[in-house]
Amino acid sequence: MGHFVITGGKPLKGEISLQGAKNAVLPILAATVLINGTSELHNCPALRDVTASLKILRYLGCKAEQTGDVVTVDASQITGFEVSDDLMREMRSSFVFVGAMAARCGFAEITYPGGCELGARPIDLHLKAFRAMGMKITEEHGKIYCDARRLRPAAIHLDFPSVGATENIMLAAVFTPGVTRIVNAAKEPEIEDLQNFLNRAGAKIYGAGGSEIYIEGVPSLKSVTHRVIPDRIVGATYLMAAAVTRGELLIRNIEPSHMDGILPVLEECGCEIGYPRDGILNIKCKERMGATDKVRTLPYPGFPTDAQAPLMAMLATACGSSMITETIFESRFKHVEELIKMGANIKTDGRVAVIRGVRELSGAEVTAGDLRGGAALMLAALGASGTSKLHKIELIDRGYEAPESILASLGAKIKRVE
Repeated sequence: MGHFVITGGKPLKGEISLQGAKNAVLPILAATVLINGTSELHNCPALRDVTASLKILRYLGCKAEQTGDVVTVDASQITGFEVSDDLMREMRSSFVFVGAMAARCGFAEITYPGGCELGARPIDLHLKAFRAMGMKITEEHGKIYCDARRLRPAAIHLDFPSVGATENIMLAAVFTPGVTRIVNAAKEPEIEDLQNFLNRAGAKIYGAGGSEIYIEGVPSLKSVTHRVIPDRIVGATYLMAAAVTRGELLIRNIEPSHMDGILPVLEECGCEIGYPRDGILNIKCKERMGATDKVRTLPYPGFPTDAQAPLMAMLATACGSSMITETIFESRFKHVEELIKMGANIKTDGRVAVIRGVRELSGAEVTAGDLRGGAALMLAALGASGTSKLHKIELIDRGYEAPESILASLGAKIKRVE
């Protein structure tokens, strides 16, 4: 695998167009299994996780191709309901295929999913919901067997507003006669985008974006064309990159309302954020940033856990002390040790990190431990003095489309070495 060579200290300046949302396109790709026809998805980023999803679709018998930012899936000839262990382990969100396969085929056979190692991310909520809908589930020898031939509508109360569980229930219930209700559903914009995709295909789903979602079963879904929403986490990352390097950035194809939990934190740190017109946002940060008192990761619309690591990289050179509490995953501070190699002053205690800003970070040889931690190290290297070498960049490729090309277009000195 390759690495990035990054020489820091150059302010980013220019404009970019934001890629489509990874966390929206992946469940939508799973949802194409439900359509006895063709799905055409626009604004799809070229990511490792998208490639992994297309492999799963082909394994199930679909025709699935990506050309530029357009993905076409023909699921009219599904030939299987089992996903191999190798494919399941490529990414965590592979488990969302269970709901779609169960609804379309009546069966699903999978192993436990992979993805970044962020600590316990139990699928118990998914399985509990499936069983409430009448699915018979057997777990043995590392495999999960689902018999969904007698699904029934149910009122499902999630103990935690899990994004994946909410999506899986929506997919599993699309063809179930009657009305299935999800209480304490996840509210993320990506849930609403999944609802919009399915409804365009003929589903009857209401309430996404709120805490209760209703799915009224329909007999079938038709071919559909859909445009994926912009990626709010990638948008936040590039905004923070501009702040770290004391630059100026204009982002097109962005939805600021999806970032209500993020933008106030950047403004608190001294960034100037403007909204020239719909779909456009700009940021200026000419001076050294100030600290932020307390940031706590929370389900949407709170501060997203996926933006926690890039924020920490930004705060590492802020003036003053900041505190971040990670409430979603217990192993999401892997980037801390690597930031310390670059001169950051960060102390952690369980799920709490205290960041005492230093004047400047120094280039170093560091390694990404997960997707967002890798993005954080990339930001830290952009703002540091000297040259850094960042390893395991394939993890960054899971969520960021050609980041070296985008950053180079803004004046960064960054090179991918294979």
